[in-house]
Amino acid sequence: MSLYDDAVLVLKKYESSADPDQEQLRQVYLDHLSRHPDGMWKACAAGHLTASALVVDPERGRVLLTLHRKLQMWLQMGGHCEPEDDTLAAAALREATEESGISGLTLLSGGPVALDRHAIPAPCHWHLDVQYAALAPSGATEQISDESLDLHWFAYDEVAEVADASVVRLVARARAALEDGRQP
Repeated sequence: MSLYDDAVLVLKKYESSADPDQEQLRQVYLDHLSRHPDGMWKACAAGHLTASALVVDPERGRVLLTLHRKLQMWLQMGGHCEPEDDTLAAAALREATEESGISGLTLLSGGPVALDRHAIPAPCHWHLDVQYAALAPSGATEQISDESLDLHWFAYDEVAEVADASVVRLVARARAALEDGRQP
């Protein structure tokens, strides 16, 4: 199965019926992929899917955020899909591992926890981000990457003080997934 086919399958299975905004985004993503066979790749000028993962330490009630070098914002780990990625989940896990420096991360079962569409500068216009939650192993030590200015653990209730609304929503959705019993 190609990464494109995996993305379509993941989006078709994504449970969004309880949230009209998420359902609308799910349909936007599926429509985008049906119109753009290259919609997984950075070269697609109309926008492309990206994969990200919020690194969570539920034992300590905190998340790891990166101060993104280009955007100068505190964000979850994530980025562009690469040709070697077999699945969106693999892309999100690869990005989270690369950007956090933490080995042994595991994604929560059941697929993504959120979708987020955001504008980016030309030549591309949109990132259609498929967002997962990744559990950090006990005693994990982060290591900054070239893509970050800093990495920092934030308590759940501190995130709203440093990050934008999209990250706050992602934290809430990841916490809800954990409370619903989703496991790695």
